[in-house]
Amino acid sequence: MIHFLGYFRSSSAYRCRIAFNLKGVGYDFTSIHLRKDGGQQKKPDYTALNPQALVPTITEGDFVLTQSMAILEWLDEKYPDPAFLPKDMNQRALARAFANIIACDIHPLQNLRVLEYLGENFGADQAVKDAWCQRWIGDGLAACEALLAKQDHGGDFCFGDTPGLADICLVPQVFSASRFGVDLSTMPRVNAVYQACQALPAFAEAAPGKQPDAEA
Repeated sequence: MIHFLGYFRSSSAYRCRIAFNLKGVGYDFTSIHLRKDGGQQKKPDYTALNPQALVPTITEGDFVLTQSMAILEWLDEKYPDPAFLPKDMNQRALARAFANIIACDIHPLQNLRVLEYLGENFGADQAVKDAWCQRWIGDGLAACEALLAKQDHGGDFCFGDTPGLADICLVPQVFSASRFGVDLSTMPRVNAVYQACQALPAFAEAAPGKQPDAEA
């Protein structure tokens, strides 16, 4: 059995929950609360598993894996159906590039540790933190919108008729955009993909508010 350690509001953990659901793979869950007790992710028993003190982490027996994108790739190789990437080589590369805009360029700048650093070292209040997130999330999702505009497959999802890696990354990022008040009104394709995904139980059941450690 896979053991999944995460936090309901973490975008990275959210990606993994969607992936588990799409694959139909069960797991045991342990909540690692990023704010309680000074941050449970910083406790020695957790950093022994994940030296970065980030979520998520998965374990299976003696195997320990961190980083959501690596976890998604591992799941896709271990449970190949349904596939997270298109069959066409060029489309696979485009899907990875799209996903990496979110995972590598947008998400790190909204990470809790970054926002805490802005507050602790530069006196940023919540309004400043929100403005920071609005800038970087907005710019990144605008790029995603432009890339989606180049897709002419006619499907409901980022790269075809079925959800995959790009959609798994996009949905949590749109959720975060809403949290930080990002204006998505000029991004019809992003919104359409988000709505198509939310109509699927695999995405809907992965939502932060439906998790056992969810808070208001």
